[in-house]
Amino acid sequence: MNKRSNLLPEGFHDSLPPLAEAASRMERDILDTLASHGYARVSPPLAEYEDVLTSRMTGSAKSDLMRFVDPISQRTLALRPDVTMQIGRIAATSLADQARPLRLGYSGTVLKLRSGQLRPERSRLQIGAELIGTDSVAAASEIVSVAVEALERAGVTGITVDFTMPDLVDILSAGPLPLSSAQASEVRRELDMKDAGGLAELGATGYLPLIEATGPFDDAMTKMRNFDTDSLLTSRLDGIAEIASAISDKANLTLDPTERHGFEYQNWFGFTIFAEGFVGAMGRGGSYEIDRQDDGTEPAVGFSLYPGPLVDAG
Repeated sequence: MNKRSNLLPEGFHDSLPPLAEAASRMERDILDTLASHGYARVSPPLAEYEDVLTSRMTGSAKSDLMRFVDPISQRTLALRPDVTMQIGRIAATSLADQARPLRLGYSGTVLKLRSGQLRPERSRLQIGAELIGTDSVAAASEIVSVAVEALERAGVTGITVDFTMPDLVDILSAGPLPLSSAQASEVRRELDMKDAGGLAELGATGYLPLIEATGPFDDAMTKMRNFDTDSLLTSRLDGIAEIASAISDKANLTLDPTERHGFEYQNWFGFTIFAEGFVGAMGRGGSYEIDRQDDGTEPAVGFSLYPGPLVDAG
């Protein structure tokens, strides 16, 4: 037999004993946690029509699709790079008449067109929960607490939750620190890189304090409140502080108000979960909006976990 016939594509691998069994147990632990909080499981398909899938995608994720032509319909299909958008479709169509808030949980494989340096695998397990119909502080607190509890039940220790404000530049650039759309994009880029010199060159020195307002939660929050002289952000800062207090005894807390990586469609708040001994993020979540069939939107909040490193470490 040709040895090449035994090779797998780059970024794909077999799951062998005992890791395959460990992965199943971990998945069940997380899903059982979601179920205990009233999150009903749904299971969307791995592939959808490309135009249907991309209609609910935001940002660069559209370029992260594996596509092929369906021999039956002759339409282009795409393999999902993320499950969250599919949950939004289900909520807006099949479950549109269900009472809100609607709690849905899921687990499934997602396919990435390209691998990353920190996560070289292109086929990943994604487990998550979405609370649809509200993005209140109470709903956000529930989502963050459930995410931390699920990881704890799966055996994760040394959890850190890093909070962010994904639309912060949008709010400030439309108010006390005005910027054009193009300027706002440049400011976001410099803030992502924490480049004080770059902000100064852009003439956006008013945004410099945001770089300093990063780090341990309490100190960073104090700096954000001092920065918010117009009280424009008071309600958001109060909300994030309340969410943080709900898990203050379960996780280390940090704040990076301008972090945008992985938050292409979230709005007033987002969070990233890290764990001791693991490189990169274990999961992300936050508040966002779902497009309804009547051209309106409804609020939602949720999280996605990518627990592959837990199994690999086992």
